[in-house]
Amino acid sequence: MSTDPQQPDAEQVVLGWREWVAIPQADVPWVKAKIDTGARSSSIHAFDLEVFEQDGRDWVRFSIHPWQRSDDDHAELSLPVLDVREVRSSNGQVEKRYAVALDVTLAGRTITTVMTLSNRDEMGFRMLIGREALERGFLVDASRSYAGGKPRRAVRKKNWGK
Repeated sequence: MSTDPQQPDAEQVVLGWREWVAIPQADVPWVKAKIDTGARSSSIHAFDLEVFEQDGRDWVRFSIHPWQRSDDDHAELSLPVLDVREVRSSNGQVEKRYAVALDVTLAGRTITTVMTLSNRDEMGFRMLIGREALERGFLVDASRSYAGGKPRRAVRKKNWGK
């Protein structure tokens, strides 16, 4: 453990206020995410939600758009429902959201975190990473962006809708 409060512990990974992350379960190598220490839970833009029963449990099938300003590509996932949560959004409204366990890769480290499914189409980022995920060994430096690296320019341009 570091004795200098300005230096992170060796096992902590430094992130910026926004990062490129991967979703291995959906074979999505790049999604731009906002790292939000003000949010408790993480959230991803999901559409075409369909709840179904499998092995005596509720599951949810949904699609995601990995690019910010484009609906060109999508990936579909089917995951067990962990919970249905009431979440207060940034505008103060409370909505019920399905929560699932989703693997995300942040700065080269893959973790499984609880992710709520929400309509984030009008938000600046289609994914938000909250405190519950960050408490697992991440330190946020709000003065930085993409501390965990970024994709090649052609991938970034696709995110710009070009």
